[in-house]
Amino acid sequence: MLADTDVPPVVEMRGITIRFPGVLALDHVDFFLRPGEVHSLMGENGAGKSTLIKALTGVYQIDSGTIAVDGQARRFETTADAQRAGISTVYQEVNLCSNLSVGENVMLGHEPRGRFGIDWNGVHREAERHLTSLGLELDTRSMLSSHSIAIQQLVAIARAMVLDCSVLILDEPTSSLDRGEVEQLFSVIRDLRDKGVAILFVSHFLEQVYEISDRITVLRNGQLVGEHLIDDLPRDALVTEMIGRELGDLAALSKNADREIDRTGTPVLRASGVSRRGVLQASDIDVYDGEVVGIAGLLGSGRTELVRMLYGADRADAGTIEVDGREARMHAPRHAIGHKIAFSSENRREEGVVADLTVAENMILGLQAQRGWLKPVPKAERDAIVAEYMDALGVRPADPTLPVGNLSGGNQQKVLLARWLATAPELLILDEPTRGIDVGAKADIQRKVAELSEQGLSVIFISSELEEVLRIAQRVVVMRDRGQIGTLDSSDVDIDALIDYIANSEEGSVTR
Repeated sequence: MLADTDVPPVVEMRGITIRFPGVLALDHVDFFLRPGEVHSLMGENGAGKSTLIKALTGVYQIDSGTIAVDGQARRFETTADAQRAGISTVYQEVNLCSNLSVGENVMLGHEPRGRFGIDWNGVHREAERHLTSLGLELDTRSMLSSHSIAIQQLVAIARAMVLDCSVLILDEPTSSLDRGEVEQLFSVIRDLRDKGVAILFVSHFLEQVYEISDRITVLRNGQLVGEHLIDDLPRDALVTEMIGRELGDLAALSKNADREIDRTGTPVLRASGVSRRGVLQASDIDVYDGEVVGIAGLLGSGRTELVRMLYGADRADAGTIEVDGREARMHAPRHAIGHKIAFSSENRREEGVVADLTVAENMILGLQAQRGWLKPVPKAERDAIVAEYMDALGVRPADPTLPVGNLSGGNQQKVLLARWLATAPELLILDEPTRGIDVGAKADIQRKVAELSEQGLSVIFISSELEEVLRIAQRVVVMRDRGQIGTLDSSDVDIDALIDYIANSEEGSVTR
């Protein structure tokens, strides 16, 4: 069922503008969602997708613009306001209570009551009714934690339907699902669409977007690029709209991925059989001078777990790590730093920037830790380092005295990159360095990584955007189910081949 354009939108957002310190997150964006359609919201990380969703669900307050639901003007101060208007959201990280039963989760906050309080038998009857309406046969008394993430997401959808929602937002619902689980989810989505529910779908998997969507809205750099029927927008045109003027820059980056690497000598780092019980299966990786090695895989595939063990942030149970041909024990980050290995975590807020410190103080932290707190970095040296990297990375605003928390996400990421470059590492590990940042900042960071690798710096690069990994890395370590399944030459695969490899390759089919 494709929503009729003559039918009034159930959600009508006009001129939505949201500003954060140092960045215009949304710039007069229009968005319309109609009953009985699956409408995908597309754009690279930092395009404004999450911000638009949070404006619709009451997480963020809009600076200007209007929101109407079912033709009635609304201003959502809280998420509860949005839920009362019939808008429910199911996030990538399922927001349910794993220590409760399936039935208790479905009916949480809406339990039927009798004379003596909650009617528990009624809870499970109602939960079963809602699950059955979605075509799900589950034991409502089983613990939620005993079910897969895919089933938990379907339970979250059933809970949304208890709230009698007319708008269902699915934010990256398939990122950790296998193909069979995706099909099960899509079956439920189609059924809800056919019942008239308006579904807003967000995913970075293009093939899934084209499989499930009726309509696509594209955002870029906080602005609306266009709204299209799915049949009117070929994939290459979608990618062009998403990336826009950065196409030339990305084409240049592909030359870095094609750059020949001399692997006849000793690698900067070689890890063999690195594993930890219940966390990571035995995995191998080696990185040579001036090489960018990407790590690709779905969320939960073991990407971050591997690099944290390489850096000593987490300890491996088994395996060996060699640095410049000599075995190295990585029992703590200070051991890695001593071997000139730097690591930028994916968790920028909690393990990266110190929001209340200035830009300059954040940049110098790594170098100061390397030298020890009893040997402060002289002011003249500190000022020279900060000035060099402020200019080289294009940090904006160009004021090193500002609290780093006042900067946009992209500029915070540049400050983190500067912090570790100031320590003169031989190997730089970057975990999701471009996630959640604007297109321009993303291109700046990608260009800098390519430039540094050409100058001889070795890099391990993790990104959930597979196209980004293929653009910048010469080789790609592929992860699935908490272990390595192979290593590919970037020049030998395209995005479709890489996705197919992640989904279907046999473990151990390694290409060097």
